Amino acid sequence: MRLGRRHLLLGACSAALAACAMQGQSRPVAFPLLVELDREPDLVIPLWPDSAPGGEAVSLNQHYVHRDNAFGLKDRALMEITDPTISFFRAARPNGSAILLIPGGGYARVVVEKEGYEGARYFNQFGYDVYVMSYRLPHQGWTAGPDTPLQDAQRAMRLVRSRAGEAVHAADKIMVMGFSAGGHLAGSLCQRFDANVYAPIDAADALSARPDKGVLVYPVALMRPPFAHEGSRINLIGEAADEALFAKYDLTTTPNPIGPPIFLLHALDDESVRAENSLELAAAYRRAGINAVIHTFREGGHGFGLRGIEDMPVAAWPQLVMDWDAALDRM
Repeated sequence: MRLGRRHLLLGACSAALAACAMQGQSRPVAFPLLVELDREPDLVIPLWPDSAPGGEAVSLNQHYVHRDNAFGLKDRALMEITDPTISFFRAARPNGSAILLIPGGGYARVVVEKEGYEGARYFNQFGYDVYVMSYRLPHQGWTAGPDTPLQDAQRAMRLVRSRAGEAVHAADKIMVMGFSAGGHLAGSLCQRFDANVYAPIDAADALSARPDKGVLVYPVALMRPPFAHEGSRINLIGEAADEALFAKYDLTTTPNPIGPPIFLLHALDDESVRAENSLELAAAYRRAGINAVIHTFREGGHGFGLRGIEDMPVAAWPQLVMDWDAALDRM
């Protein structure tokens, strides 16, 4: 599905108007897509108070890798994660909503800045409290195997919900937003929020792990060829996966009718995670009766986040998300 020319132009313009609704201003205030680049989280919260479950046979060395990029920006990837966290960015003028933001990395790493901190700083401007999640990887010896990242995602959502009063945002206005393989994890959380993947450890685990809304940005969704992202698939379920694993972890086969509304975004020229991942997922949600929308753009490639898209129609995507969020709240 391709946005028409009129919608693309309106969307690109809307990015420059974003602050008006929040501040009641009569003139547009333009915000760049990349803001406060040196700002670090206000608080880093461990997901598990002692150690993550199922790590008895795990021997890893959690560390960062610094990556070069065309923009000369700080760009870290977290490797061999043993101590997953949520990094909290507090909004100066809270709007009552929160985002659990899940970066991608092909289930081989977690991309910290590009699909994490940069988005947190951006959405903070518009009143969203944001939590950037790091998560354990499924192929590194954890007992839960492919469900290891979902353990962390469920736990993260419950912790965010448990902080509702303390952090101002409401317990029933929590969006999950995931990118690439993080989009697969966010989609898994939206569909398997009630799966029993770990034993409760404290009062937070009595809370629901169901997000109130889900945003999947160029998500990995398919596990079968020809459009599966092979790296993510192999890291998640292995090279010799059987049909049962395909069915369980392919998002198009497991829509949950009681899951949250979904926003899908993809560029049609994405050669890494093909747009068919979002297109087929949107069709699956439609068949299941799930409230879902999809936005596709002719160009943007893969992994853009907020970088290098200022002069492209896809730059409208954050405003499209906020417009969709506001429209759901009015329903």
